Parts: sequence; C-alpha cells; structure tokens
Amino acid sequence: MSTSDVPPERPDIVAATRGGENSLGMDHEPDPATATLEQALFWRNIYTEILTMEEAVLDRIHQLMVSQSPQARREVELTNVPVVVAQAERFRARRGIWDALVHAHQDEGGPAFAAVSP
Repeated sequence: MSTSDVPPERPDIVAATRGGENSLGMDHEPDPATATLEQALFWRNIYTEILTMEEAVLDRIHQLMVSQSPQARREVELTNVPVVVAQAERFRARRGIWDALVHAHQDEGGPAFAAVSP
C-alpha cells in the first residue's frame, strides 16, 4: 500500500505506511545519485539523529511493558512495537545509503551511487 492509497483523514495509517517504506526519502531529501559530499554528510546526520530517537523510544516502550498486564503487553507487541521497529529500520536503511555515499565520495572524490542503491 502506498501513501497515496491511504485516506488523508487517517494520518496514523499514512505514518505507519511511510515508516515502513525504506525507499521513501524525507521531504526535500536530494537524490543520492546526484548528491554532493556535503549533502550526504547532512542527510547521514539527520538519519542518525532520528534513528537514535527511535531506538530510545523502543527502549522506553520495552521498559514500560515490564509493568503491564500480559494483555496490555501483548497488544503493545502487536501494535506499537512493530510500527516503531519499522520506522527505525527505515531510518537505518536510509542512513546506510547516505553513509555509503559519504564513503564513496571520500574514497573516490565524487558520486558513486551505483554502489549504494536503496
């Protein structure tokens, strides 16, 4: 399901769908195929920042689950956890694209996106 298939009145579904789509970049994110080293460094840092937050959110969810009833814990495992995990994986994958591009620029002195396809 693409984000365009989701009714606009359901931002929760739009966010969950967007969070699970690794090939989808952020608003104003340049095409890695033509990005400069400076852009690659910038976007790698942005994705690192967001990934750090998502990992902290997931850690906190797991801490809170310890004191929940089995029923509540199971519901969180089925609903909240998969969404946060999918978002973290998306940000980890996107960071990987930009990290590889940074290394390609540093090693070769120019764009080398072929080695970093999403």
